[in-house]
Amino acid sequence: MTTSPRVVIIGAGIVGANLADELASRGWTNTTVVEQGPLHLAGGSSSHAPGLVFQTNASKTMSEFAGYTVEKLLSLRADGVSCFNQVGGLELATTGARLAELHRKLGYATSWGIEARVIDADECEKHYPLLGRDQVLGGLYVPSDGLASSARAVRLLIERSAAAGVTFVGSTPVLAIEQRGGKVTGVRTPDAVIPADIVVSCAGFWGPKIGAMVGMAVPLLPLAHQYVTTTALPALAGRNELPDGAQLPILRYQDKDLYYREHGDRIGIGSYAHRPMPADLDQLPRVGPAEMNEHRMPSRLEFTEADFLPSWRDSQALLPALRDAAIEDGFNGIFSFTPDGGPLVGESPELEGFYLAEAVWVTHSAGVARAVAELLVEGQSRTPLHECEVSRFEEVQTAESYVSETSQQNFVEIYDILHPLQPRVSPRELRVSPFNVRQKALGAFFLESAGWERPHWFEANARLLNELPPEWQPPEREPWAAQFSSPISAAEAWKTRTAVALYDMTPLKRLVISGPGALALLQRLSTGQIAKKPGAVTYCLLLAGDGGIRSDITIARLDEETFQIGVNGNIDLDYFTVEARKQTAADVAQWVQVRDSTGSTCCIGLWGPLARAVMAKVSTDDFSNDALRYFRTKHVRIGGVPVTAMRLSYVGELGWELYTTAENGLRLWDLLFAAGQEHGIIAAGRGAFNSLRLEKGYRLWGTDVTPEHDPYQAGLGFSVSKAKTGEDDGGKAVDFAGSAALARRRENPAARELRCLTVDDGTSIVLGKEPVYVHGEAAGYVTSAAYGYSIGKPIAYAWLPAATAVGDGVDIEYFGRRIRATVTAEPLVDPGMERLRG
Repeated sequence: MTTSPRVVIIGAGIVGANLADELASRGWTNTTVVEQGPLHLAGGSSSHAPGLVFQTNASKTMSEFAGYTVEKLLSLRADGVSCFNQVGGLELATTGARLAELHRKLGYATSWGIEARVIDADECEKHYPLLGRDQVLGGLYVPSDGLASSARAVRLLIERSAAAGVTFVGSTPVLAIEQRGGKVTGVRTPDAVIPADIVVSCAGFWGPKIGAMVGMAVPLLPLAHQYVTTTALPALAGRNELPDGAQLPILRYQDKDLYYREHGDRIGIGSYAHRPMPADLDQLPRVGPAEMNEHRMPSRLEFTEADFLPSWRDSQALLPALRDAAIEDGFNGIFSFTPDGGPLVGESPELEGFYLAEAVWVTHSAGVARAVAELLVEGQSRTPLHECEVSRFEEVQTAESYVSETSQQNFVEIYDILHPLQPRVSPRELRVSPFNVRQKALGAFFLESAGWERPHWFEANARLLNELPPEWQPPEREPWAAQFSSPISAAEAWKTRTAVALYDMTPLKRLVISGPGALALLQRLSTGQIAKKPGAVTYCLLLAGDGGIRSDITIARLDEETFQIGVNGNIDLDYFTVEARKQTAADVAQWVQVRDSTGSTCCIGLWGPLARAVMAKVSTDDFSNDALRYFRTKHVRIGGVPVTAMRLSYVGELGWELYTTAENGLRLWDLLFAAGQEHGIIAAGRGAFNSLRLEKGYRLWGTDVTPEHDPYQAGLGFSVSKAKTGEDDGGKAVDFAGSAALARRRENPAARELRCLTVDDGTSIVLGKEPVYVHGEAAGYVTSAAYGYSIGKPIAYAWLPAATAVGDGVDIEYFGRRIRATVTAEPLVDPGMERLRG
């Protein structure tokens, strides 16, 4: 008989109670839940949350979390009453822009398998008779949305998991997290130290305090959010038997940052229309467990009526029945916000066994709890967590000033119509490459990612539009697709394909992994054959335990014990760091060092058919095909600048990624730019880059592929070394992370595969996440999309049924209209790789 690990969960709110229950259902009952408030009313966000669950989200992961929350709370019943009232959800449009946005959200719902429809104003009024009909243009109706009874759910979850053997300790603060040898050992309370192999902080907005106990920055800001309940409405009299009952759909009036729900014969109103109100955890009301009630708790602050009055007037205009009502009760309730609006889930990279599940709202509570339980019990969540990983943020993004400003910005924008490429207004200029001054001089239009300023096009290249051949001229885009886009990208793509261009690749995260155990580490963790001579570059994958793709990377062997790794972000850095630490601890002779070299280095992509002509003017090193083949690297000098040149190209043209130290970057740029003038060199941006990479069929991890996909269905089977799988000359298979699961998945081909589509009309451009219809039925969704300047057609990649074949016609739904597209063989440009390898 096996004994489950000793788990301590901090916080008995909707997340902690759900996690205890999920663990118990998997046989892990050696669990203690510690709550600083009384168990019947913990006093955190769960205790006052109004419980609205709208499932539709631009994130597939977040929609899956919400869907499971609905499913679980529906099944959680006592005395014949469920903890979820499935009254449906209605999001209103009172402007044309919002109505278009609801059609886009309908696309998300369809892509993720949520039943939904856009309805007209008459049907909105039928679903919600209290509406003032004249303001409404239409709405998005989701019949499976509804109201979670969070406080009741917590009580029932505690009862169920306690009956299974889980221990709950209420009215007990956590004073410290005990640790030894880099691992958690227990949780200290005023009365005792509770032994633990695993500690999970589900403390909600108290999360930063718990994180500080282990020296971990938790990028979360507690913010107050206003909620009021009205006096009784005659229009609702007698409709609901229970004081908190509801029959009307939950309602969003996003054009005014408001939402509504029934409370018996009253209406509850939540507002995001007010100024951000950060809460200082040290200044919250001190409420003892014996004093706590539904009106007095640490998370329920004094109502500031002046902030709410504009929303009250807007509510009375939308719902005329409120004009004879008054505000009966109001409070400013604390919720958790993060820099990107997502939850914080995962294990600390510094302290083994310490996990977070923070900034999780009721909407996603059961889904996140299930994911964490899977992570603990099975080693991996079945729902991809890359958008939620606590380690996804760069170090600059965990600074208190950054967390505060961006979280408040997210509060302000929570119901705004935001374009997928919409950049932050502030803070900006946090991370700039050495080339930034030259880019500004060329009129770069910058967008931001992970704190980096990244040029998307250059106004200096606008003159090239007059020279652009007719076949390269892009179509005029409709207004939504035209945002954060420019026809200049067409000229930049043209110059890359026909002459030569400089691309700033500095934001690509780079690691240096070194030491006597470096090769063994990379062989063990990656799908590639890394045991090659120095100078080899390998594109390969990191797999999760179930064979899904946790990342795609490039590994360059610089010498016997030193490797440069191109990764996708901080999650990869933490993965390698933790695995290197474990390997070193297991065998000190196989020690490994992992270092993030991104900030101290820079990179230029010099690409195009004339790239060698430019290089010949500035370097005496041999850049011929024989001297530096595709996917090889060597140390060179360019105008005296020491450079690591890698024969790689993400745009599908001849050229190199050129790496040097940051202090040499500007000089390298100037040398190449001057040498390329006679060859028509330009600086090019991400707009052209994204188009060119799709023409070559290069996948973008986190967008085209995620941990839910395996290499073969994603079209990346070539990156799994045949020498490792035993296919090479009948050799013996070699174990690597995820190899056994991958072999099993290969035996059972996936139902979906990633396919390349071209749009038949040659002009309609989509942006991603739109549903794709096969034979009239929603059957998949778009991942990446762009206009293919080289081929004169829009391109989209999409996950579709595996039976979908080249030549088949499909339809992409974009803002409510169907766009015909054709499944096309890939890559669309240079399928023989002559341009790359020449």
